[in-house]
Amino acid sequence: MTIGSHSQSFRMLVDAGSADMWVPGDGCQGENGGGCGPHPHLGPRSSSTFKDTRRAWYTSYGSGSASGTIVRDRVRFAGFSLEHTFGVARNESRSFIEKDIPLDGVLGCAKSNISMQGVPTLVESLQSAGMIEKNIISYKISRRSDGKNDGEITLGGMDPTKYDPSTLVRLRNVNRLGFWAASLDALKINGKHIKLGKEKECILDTGSTLISVPDEDAAIIHRSIPGSAFNSSLSSWTVPCRTKTIMTFYFGGRPFPVKPSDLAFLPVDNPKGACTSAIVGNGGGEGTWLLGDTVIKNIYLSTDQDRDELAMARLT
Repeated sequence: MTIGSHSQSFRMLVDAGSADMWVPGDGCQGENGGGCGPHPHLGPRSSSTFKDTRRAWYTSYGSGSASGTIVRDRVRFAGFSLEHTFGVARNESRSFIEKDIPLDGVLGCAKSNISMQGVPTLVESLQSAGMIEKNIISYKISRRSDGKNDGEITLGGMDPTKYDPSTLVRLRNVNRLGFWAASLDALKINGKHIKLGKEKECILDTGSTLISVPDEDAAIIHRSIPGSAFNSSLSSWTVPCRTKTIMTFYFGGRPFPVKPSDLAFLPVDNPKGACTSAIVGNGGGEGTWLLGDTVIKNIYLSTDQDRDELAMARLT
């Protein structure tokens, strides 16, 4: 994505779990002082079309926070070019500024009613400008270990070359707050049905990595994974790094399995031994799960704001 009169390039995290767009602004400061790392910054010095409204914004994530002022400038990406209102960060948490962070800003793709900036999302602006007919965002997230770099975001529709149409299901969005969520029909591990009690609302969040569930559910799930254990020193569950466990989510009556290697997150000390699990307990309420890219990179996901529904399919 490029922004401003000089088309400065920014790498954006496409986040279905938030609704704000922001990039670092001139004079941005890290939480411990100093600048905001080796990332491009936007301001009147780098763009003659930059307009600062002086209105403040602040947003927080599971991994940190950012704050600044709301601005307006020209945004260009994927053949689109439009004036858009978004945020520039004057302050960022450490999690956003370190040199090994492969992103410069965030592009929120949830509904604008959860925007902390109180402005339309970029996709809503594209639809209002007549550049796309439908407010649909579709995601094919690549797996780094595959080495294909074949991830893709499609705006205004779905890419039929990326999914198996015979597996496509359309699901009602069950979240009333502005996130994207579907009701879980069932969960199986290695073909065995897992009894979970209360119905689960699963929020699909491309801006998160892991599967985040209440502590009790995390324990139930791990008890069905061979070789799993709770590591008290890490306060987290571990699974064998070379686990063969297949975790299958059922939505709309269809199975969506997760590749076994995706359940093993990071080695504790030996890549052939135990790895921290990609399924984490969050201490939250019993009815809500958050499914990050551990799950989403195994499916084709599409969100339709006009119809307030999600679509899922198996990848080709």
